Amino acid sequence: MTDTGRRIRPLRPLDARPARYPTPAQAESAARRLALRHPDRCRLREVGRSRAGRPLVLLSVDRGPHAVLVVGGPHPNEPIGTAGTVRLAEVLLDRPARPGLSWHLLLCLDPDGAALNAGWLDGPLTMRRHYEHFFRPSFEEQPELLPAPGSGRPPMPESLALTGLIDELRPFLQCSLHGVDFGGAFAQLTRPVLGLSGRFARSAQRAGVPLDVDSYDAIGWASPDPGTYLMPTPGTGGSRALPDEPELSTWSYAARYGAVTAVLEVPMWAVDAVGDARPHPAGAQALAAAARDLTARAGELAALLPGVAAHLTGAHGHEAYGPLLRTAGSSLAVAPRVAEEWLQRWGSEPLTTSRVTTAELVAARVPLRVASVLLRLLADARGPAAEAARDRARAVVTDSLDRLRHRFGARWVPVQEQLAHQTRAVLTTADCLLR
Repeated sequence: MTDTGRRIRPLRPLDARPARYPTPAQAESAARRLALRHPDRCRLREVGRSRAGRPLVLLSVDRGPHAVLVVGGPHPNEPIGTAGTVRLAEVLLDRPARPGLSWHLLLCLDPDGAALNAGWLDGPLTMRRHYEHFFRPSFEEQPELLPAPGSGRPPMPESLALTGLIDELRPFLQCSLHGVDFGGAFAQLTRPVLGLSGRFARSAQRAGVPLDVDSYDAIGWASPDPGTYLMPTPGTGGSRALPDEPELSTWSYAARYGAVTAVLEVPMWAVDAVGDARPHPAGAQALAAAARDLTARAGELAALLPGVAAHLTGAHGHEAYGPLLRTAGSSLAVAPRVAEEWLQRWGSEPLTTSRVTTAELVAARVPLRVASVLLRLLADARGPAAEAARDRARAVVTDSLDRLRHRFGARWVPVQEQLAHQTRAVLTTADCLLR
């Protein structure tokens, strides 16, 4: 491969400007400005349309045959991904082109979801405001996840646009830019990348965030180094409670061209205990308590859901609220299965503080997300039943936020530090594969 001996320069120190997450429209405007300033190196084009007709925009930097594909905005509640594509383009254009290499940055994979989550970006980036505007689609509506063969469910237009890009570009590396609301940084890989884990860990330390060393998101996956996980092949591990199978994803799709996919995660609010690999002093009891809590909260909110849906039969009809209803329903269906899996697979095993903490975060986070969505659905509802449902959902939100702030010590990671780590992670992964 061209120029394998030259290492990618480290990211220069960021300036002191306060940083915010851009909306997809703002990211597209920024990308157009970059393309106008660098016409010799940049091309901007539409590669598809979302289900609602929003454009899927690709910014390409340089023209070498060896391609890196970077996917921004795969989850709308993780705006760091769209911000990361713009920041990466700025960094790449601030240095000479690397011979033989091209970068292709999909600004936002799910602009429809981003539109339902955008209210948070307009004001203070507080924890409470984040959940007041929270939206994350159900698993079946997440474009990186492909339908199972024989399911009868066609791929989403966004999914087809991404697999079409993979077919066109045949990248040697695909990076998917994700963020977690609470926890630490970690990388999920379709195959090992020599030299990445140490540099990834140093980057996280430089950004002031812990590594998630026993992540719930990678249950049952091999972890060759702290904070680095290898996606399972069919039947070799992973959670049986969650319907997001890595082998049925655009991450695995790229492997047909020999590509490595790196799913790169960085937290908005850091929780230092996810970096603690020591044995938890009472792991089984703490896990059982988290499972009971998750099951009870999910049951309580599930009892509210039919009444919430009934309040939505009005001038707007159900379909106007469809994505919010579907995500609440799918989360409530999965939650008790997740809690049961915790007890069946780890209820009697020694557990690390990291594993217990990630489970406790899930037990707080899932009800918080669902209750927040229910409040959005009930915003215009009137009457005693609606008021009672609102009061109950508000109580879940308030209690969950208090736990996350005080019990877990969640602390905000400035957007600039999130961006710096994620950009370093992309550049480092490419560098490790090229060396």
